[in-house]
Amino acid sequence: MPNNKILVVDDETYIVELVKFNLEKEGYRVVVAFDGVSALKIVQNEPPELIILDIMLPKMDGLEVCRTLKQDPNYNSIPIIMLTAKGEEIDTVLGLEMGADDYIKKPFSPREMVARVKARLRAVRILEAEKAMGEKVYVFKDLIIVPDKYEAFMDEEKLELTPKEFELLCLMVSNQGKVFTRETLLEKVWGYEYSGDTRTVDVHIRHLRQKLNDDSSYPNYIETVRGVGYKFLEGRVGR
Repeated sequence: MPNNKILVVDDETYIVELVKFNLEKEGYRVVVAFDGVSALKIVQNEPPELIILDIMLPKMDGLEVCRTLKQDPNYNSIPIIMLTAKGEEIDTVLGLEMGADDYIKKPFSPREMVARVKARLRAVRILEAEKAMGEKVYVFKDLIIVPDKYEAFMDEEKLELTPKEFELLCLMVSNQGKVFTRETLLEKVWGYEYSGDTRTVDVHIRHLRQKLNDDSSYPNYIETVRGVGYKFLEGRVGR
């Protein structure tokens, strides 16, 4: 059972209680705050291993709390999962730009929230281990990729990817937000001498999406850009 300390910050009592109950059920130690100023004091006095942080807070909003912590070398390694209201895309983007590691949109399922927490804490352990060995790691939401080992994990489960699926994933996640044409993906992943057609890319992307449980209509990872190609959705990718 885990024993990590998690700080939950939200001014809505029922959300705090919901999150606290489900995390404690998984064995986590939970401390809570209901405003931004109190959250900063808790971090300074008893730093947690992870913070779940609402954006709309009294005294100091979550974006400012995130910015303050990520600019402080004593606390900038603490992963922060932002809670955002449904449809508040601008707040999500600002949170990621200020250094938030992930975000969950309200309303959310407790199961999803716990899965994100587990994945993020696991990512921290992997990042620390790989950093010690001088290796690179990518982290996006609940997806963890170790390029040099050809390994990828989702929600603590190792993904069984073919070499080409893995290379496609690494190429796109390391260039998040960049749109790749099918021709470019063929060139970069299969090489100049490959004589196949672009349908090969579509087939591999489809298989990759299946393994990532990614819905092409409502993607979490890979988005189709109609008439052009594909891109990996933008967000914070830790290394």
